[in-house]
Amino acid sequence: MATLVAFHAHPDDESIAMGGVLAKAAAEGHRTVLVFATKGEHGEVDEGFLDDGELLAERRVKETQRSAEILGVQRVEWLGYTDSGMMGTPENELLGSFWTADLDGAAERLSAILRDEEADILTIYDSDGNYGHPDHIQVHRVGLRAAELAGTPHVFEGTINRDHIKRAMLAAAEAGDLPGEDAPTPDDFERFGRPESLITTTVDVRGFLTQKRASMAAHASQISETSFFLAMAPEQFEQGFGYEWFIRRGVPKTHRDDDLFAGIE
Repeated sequence: MATLVAFHAHPDDESIAMGGVLAKAAAEGHRTVLVFATKGEHGEVDEGFLDDGELLAERRVKETQRSAEILGVQRVEWLGYTDSGMMGTPENELLGSFWTADLDGAAERLSAILRDEEADILTIYDSDGNYGHPDHIQVHRVGLRAAELAGTPHVFEGTINRDHIKRAMLAAAEAGDLPGEDAPTPDDFERFGRPESLITTTVDVRGFLTQKRASMAAHASQISETSFFLAMAPEQFEQGFGYEWFIRRGVPKTHRDDDLFAGIE
C-alpha cells in the first residue's frame, strides 16, 4: 500500500477538491495524510455561529478533525501560516500570511512531513490555484519545492475540469435545476481549473459521495446546509462532484488514467 499526502490551503478545501479520492484511498488500504497551510482565519462566518470567545480558526480545526474522521484520514498537520484572504485584499501582506511565506522555509516544513511519512504521492493545486486564490497558488509553489526537497516521486496537481463543469451547469440551467440564489453560472467557470485536454487523471468517486458530502457538511462554518454545494439534489451532486481531476506531473500531456495510484506499488 502507498502513502498519499494531500496539501491544501484551508480547511474544507480537502472536502470540495478531493474528498472522494481521500475516502477511496482509505477504503483501499492506503495511508492518507492531510496538511494545511493555514487554518482559514479569514473565512466568513454568520453572526452568532461561533461560541462566545471562540475564534474561527479554533472552530475550523475542529471541523477539519471531523472531516478527516469521515474520510478515513490518518494524520492531520498544520504548517502554521495565516490565511491570506482573497487576491488583492490587505490580508495578503499581513505578517505571517502564507502568501508572504519564504518559499524554501515553507517547503522545508512540508518536506519534513513528506520525509517522515516516506510519501509516495503529494497532491497540490494547478499553477493558478484552480481559481486564483493566493494561498492556493502558494500551495502549488511550495508543494513543488517540498517534493523536490523530499524526493517525493509522484506529484499530482488537483484541478477543476472546466469543460465538464460548464457542460453540467448548462444542462442544469436548461432544466431549471440550479439551486439557490448563490448558484454559479457556466460563465463563472470560464477561467477556473484547466480544459479537459490537459487533465491526465480522472477519478470516479461516485461510490464515495456519501462520505464526500458528509465531509463538506462537517465544515458547517463555511458550508451550510442551504449553500449551493449542499442544496443540490443527489443526482446534481453526483454530476458536479462525482469525479475529481488531476494533472500528473512528469508524464506526457496525452497520458490518461483513472487512479492516482496507477503503477505505484
